[in-house]
Amino acid sequence: MLAADPIFAEAGTTADDRQTKQVLLLKPRGFCAGVVRAVDIVKIALDTFGAPIYVRKEIVHNSYVVDDLRQKGAIFVNELDEVPEGKRVIYSAHGVSPAVRERAKERGLKVIDATCPLVTKVHVEAIKFAKQGYSLVLVGHRDHEEVEGTQGEAPDVTQVVSTVQEVEALVVPDPDKVAYLTQTTLSLDEAKYMIDALKRKFPNIIGPHAQDICYATENRQTAVKNVAHNADVVLVVGSRNSSNSNRLVEVSMNLGTKSYLIDKAEDIKPEWLQSASRIAVTAGASAPEVLVQEVVTYLQARGFGSANEVEVMPENVRFGLPPEIVQAIASAPRPTV
Repeated sequence: MLAADPIFAEAGTTADDRQTKQVLLLKPRGFCAGVVRAVDIVKIALDTFGAPIYVRKEIVHNSYVVDDLRQKGAIFVNELDEVPEGKRVIYSAHGVSPAVRERAKERGLKVIDATCPLVTKVHVEAIKFAKQGYSLVLVGHRDHEEVEGTQGEAPDVTQVVSTVQEVEALVVPDPDKVAYLTQTTLSLDEAKYMIDALKRKFPNIIGPHAQDICYATENRQTAVKNVAHNADVVLVVGSRNSSNSNRLVEVSMNLGTKSYLIDKAEDIKPEWLQSASRIAVTAGASAPEVLVQEVVTYLQARGFGSANEVEVMPENVRFGLPPEIVQAIASAPRPTV
């Protein structure tokens, strides 16, 4: 019975509440530590050095965040050749390959690296395995910037796979000398499925000591898994090019609960809400809380009177700023009193 469901007990709902339309606000949701750090780096750079500040690719995959930073003076470019020589450029949270770093040196660019530390961890693993003579299999999506950056650490020995069929077609010099890594924003189920296929193909394959799926990706997926069965619809706030946001939709759909990815409240279609009494709302790791609250307001204006926050697990991860930013802050002139 729903009355005995611990999720609703945690949320503080009553039997009467359950007769009305509700919003289940999942926690953790939204910004992860890597995104907070990356966005802060751009803002601090603008405050410290002044506009314009160039950013290679989208700093994080969210259109609202990118547009906000653009209005503050950030200029987003696809490649470093678009940055005037000698100017300051920030690498996105998704990381870059050594070839990009070398190009920055050739152009005399002043680099600030906003790569998420958890992505850097995967890069370090790729370098380590390659130096030890392993063939590398990178599980991920080829067109994602994170995968491009990681593959670039050891391009001659790294193959990217996205499907079991691609795993089965793999050819390596020594089947007993193979290692795997994964994109940090895959779904847990997808990663397990692919790793199991790799282990069947290469029984002696090795992987990282700790999984590459980032804590925030895992936590947000776990929250959806815990709540989706008690919701009629799951709304995921996030942009189309956000891998971890798309994975949240997939997790819900795989559990049999309808789910939709939305950039903002205006993207919600009225027919999604018809005959729904419980709407679960979450957000990908690059989606800001302001957009979540706008979705809640939208739903409440359409009869979903109560919004109950459902905390599945605490999340208190923080990452420090890169030395370039710390040094810039320390050397910035102090305001006169």
